[in-house]
Amino acid sequence: MKVLSSLPAQDDPRLLVSAAHFDDAGVAAVRPDLALVQTVDFFPPVVDDPRWFGRIAAANALSDVYAMGATPFSALNVIAFPTDKLPLEIMAEILAGGSEKLAEAGALLLGGHSVVDDGIKYGVAVTGLVRPGEQVINGGARPGDVLYLTKALGTGCITTAGKKDQVDEAHLQAACEQMASLNRAAAAAMVEAGVHAATDVTGYGLLGHAFEMAQASGCDLQLSAGALPVLAGARELLERGAASGGAGRTLRHLGEQLVVGEGVRDAERLLAADSETSGGLLIAVAPEREGALQAAFARGGVSGRRVGRVEAAAGGGGVRVHLLR
Repeated sequence: MKVLSSLPAQDDPRLLVSAAHFDDAGVAAVRPDLALVQTVDFFPPVVDDPRWFGRIAAANALSDVYAMGATPFSALNVIAFPTDKLPLEIMAEILAGGSEKLAEAGALLLGGHSVVDDGIKYGVAVTGLVRPGEQVINGGARPGDVLYLTKALGTGCITTAGKKDQVDEAHLQAACEQMASLNRAAAAAMVEAGVHAATDVTGYGLLGHAFEMAQASGCDLQLSAGALPVLAGARELLERGAASGGAGRTLRHLGEQLVVGEGVRDAERLLAADSETSGGLLIAVAPEREGALQAAFARGGVSGRRVGRVEAAAGGGGVRVHLLR
């Protein structure tokens, strides 16, 4: 964030959404009825199976476009691979997994770029389409809005334990399936309902991305620890101390901007801070549109759960995220 803040500001009317509020993607107008939504994301393997890794990484990158209420249009692969250490068949499996998800999203795969590296990293640069002014940003939350989350938490601790062979295979498989699932239906539901703000939950965990929404919106966010959806096996792993390294980094970054209520257990705090991969959408919707959102979720088969609300900032020290019992 400090690095981005040092970049020169761009004053161009075509730039509709910049990096100023750490939105999920940038948006640039091409003509009055068309804007491009662009994003890129790549990372080392979170699971050992190369095809599952490819699916997960591609779904994760596509999620940035869905979080903006846009439709994926085209994509480019980005991969680093140790060609002198591992067979190229592994790279082929990763790319095949990614291609599956891009095809499912209806995005055209136009090519990509590879480099030789000491370790594997894979991801996708995605371009989406949206009508100017109809993009969903993370800075539109308003006091009184209710918050919904569309995927369960726990992928961070489950994949962390999976690397150490300390997780139930059924729990790891369920986490892989969730991470590889697209946020397409959730995005369609939020656009139909006319929500105020959204972001996808990834590396900074629910708390970190909620704080970005709070900062961009100038509001406090209140999350209910007891309402958070949890993947099978995640709670037990967190109670054993299997949180990802990202959980600690997020908690340190938030510092006094995070208010933890009485009765919130340590495992619940870690769950909310744990890094997620290809997580769900965190959505802020006006109370009078909540029913419309729930109905749209039901039609799309989305298991969105109400997890909190937006409050006016209390003032004195900036906005805060509250994790309450």
